[in-house]
Amino acid sequence: MASCCNSLKLEGMFSSAFRSSKRSSNAISIPSSSCNLYIHGFPLKNNSFSVSHSRSFTIEASSSSSTNIVEPEGIKITSVPTKPIEGQKTGTSGLRKKVKVFMEENYLSNWIQSLFNSLPPEDYKNGVLVLGGDGRYFNREASQIIIKIAAGNGVGKILVGRDGIMSTPAVSAANGGFIMSASHNPGGPEYDWGIKFNYNSGQPAPESITDKIYGNTLSISEIKMAEIPDVDLSRTGVTKYGNFTVEVVDPVSDYLELMESVFDFRLIKSLLARSDFRFAFDAMHAVTGAYAKPIFVDKLGASPDSISNGVPLEDFGHGHPDPNLTYAKDLVNTMYGENGPDFGAASDGDGDRNMILGKKFFVTPSDSVAIIAANAQEAIPYFQGGPKGLARSMPTSGALDRVAEKSGLKFFEVPTGWKFFGNLMDVGKLSICGEESFGTGSDHIREKDGIWAVLAWLSIIAYRNKDKKPGENLVSVSDVVKQHWATYGRNFFSRYDYEECASEGANKMIEYLRGLASKSKAGEKYGNYVLQFADDFSYTDPVDGSVASKQGVRFVFTDGSRIIFRLSGTGSAGATVRVYIEQFEPDASKHDMDAQVALKPLIDLALSVSKLKDFTGREKPTVIT
Repeated sequence: MASCCNSLKLEGMFSSAFRSSKRSSNAISIPSSSCNLYIHGFPLKNNSFSVSHSRSFTIEASSSSSTNIVEPEGIKITSVPTKPIEGQKTGTSGLRKKVKVFMEENYLSNWIQSLFNSLPPEDYKNGVLVLGGDGRYFNREASQIIIKIAAGNGVGKILVGRDGIMSTPAVSAANGGFIMSASHNPGGPEYDWGIKFNYNSGQPAPESITDKIYGNTLSISEIKMAEIPDVDLSRTGVTKYGNFTVEVVDPVSDYLELMESVFDFRLIKSLLARSDFRFAFDAMHAVTGAYAKPIFVDKLGASPDSISNGVPLEDFGHGHPDPNLTYAKDLVNTMYGENGPDFGAASDGDGDRNMILGKKFFVTPSDSVAIIAANAQEAIPYFQGGPKGLARSMPTSGALDRVAEKSGLKFFEVPTGWKFFGNLMDVGKLSICGEESFGTGSDHIREKDGIWAVLAWLSIIAYRNKDKKPGENLVSVSDVVKQHWATYGRNFFSRYDYEECASEGANKMIEYLRGLASKSKAGEKYGNYVLQFADDFSYTDPVDGSVASKQGVRFVFTDGSRIIFRLSGTGSAGATVRVYIEQFEPDASKHDMDAQVALKPLIDLALSVSKLKDFTGREKPTVIT
């Protein structure tokens, strides 16, 4: 070994499989010597120290004995004084604010430390946590902060996706951890950032945890920060600081393996290989850009040019990574153009949402989950024994209810928020579920899953066409949907979003509607509609008995039509008012009507009843789906 007064440079690289049962031990060991060692200015006591091949750095020797020495089994922890910061209450999908807010002194650090203060030590001490994100602006800096606070609180190991990238479904598949994402909201210095924590089975942290986090943000006084250098996240490999380990992993490989266990990849590959079938996927310059090529192209054989916007960018290419008809307009224009592809799909910022399109045809998320449920047993090997149960969020249309009823399956209606599905999955009551907000998934993980939904639809189309010979007309996306309507009836559905409304006016509108609902009586006339009931939806969890109240104001009419009003918790500024309109139509001769035409009387009624324009000043919605 080099003498104590010289510097020793160690370089190299190796890769390690994520969640592998055999962790790599390819680390360089520096034996004891009669000198003190330093890494980037941080002292190490005379003893062996492991360093990753994946980083390039200098180990310096010094004969000084007056410096604070780090024990080999530990690392130096600094207590950073802090004060509570207002506005850190966790919403439906974590804490979301503008980037500039998170960049304020200790803003992110306070929340992360409050999280550790809220968990039983046995949940993380010497344990393993996963860290991933959607690649948006500030994720790189945030990753280093989170790693150092995790080390400061005694976490044994952090698994982090290369470049800090890992989709929300992939983090959930790894049984939880930190997710750096503001989901479908824009990214960049002037836009949004977010953080959330998924708990032990990969599900979003329950309110019992998020309430504790918020309580601790109101009383926090110190942050436990490990004095370790920044970790190079650009290469896979292992870095050790004392008894704390950071492993940078390939974010795709284990998730891909999971998908191969759920679906028949040979069946899907046979569809994508057909010369008479064309596929398009828009990753929207978001996290699924890292997954699209390895899964759709390399594994399933799709053409490389079928993937658009496939490179994750910190600002999503100046786009809004929300897979709907408004923000995924490039894909929509392609699918509705002359000679468009047969199948199109898009996913959002962190990879948990999806949009499905056929040639000149849009599949509503409410219909999508119902159709997947109706076809799952025959088309998807994971469900060959049949689904255990079905569930939807309250605002989602009743299309799934009809599948459950006809199939004799258990059915659950829950509040908006994927965490409400997790308990049902954990006790074996639920297999397939969805939300009208472009979220679809199953009990293979505890989050909604955009890639999963795309593969589910490809499986259904492939199964329907497996015996089709070249030259025969293929069963299309629109054929599958219309056949479903013919069997179950059609639930016309639309959602009007009014984004970034002034919070005061939006809250007053909801309070007004709550008052109106509480006074309403069955049999009252609302235009041509007769009221069955009106309420503010409340949910009692059948597993743990917890109660979620004030989950959306509903007006339900005797013909099954519904209008629903709620404020979204997924934005970072102001309030998003969402209005949901639904009407069931059993008559197949009316199934081809445009939804906006079929629903116009209900839409007009919803706007009139809510006095939305008076309360918010909005003339028209930001987004219509």
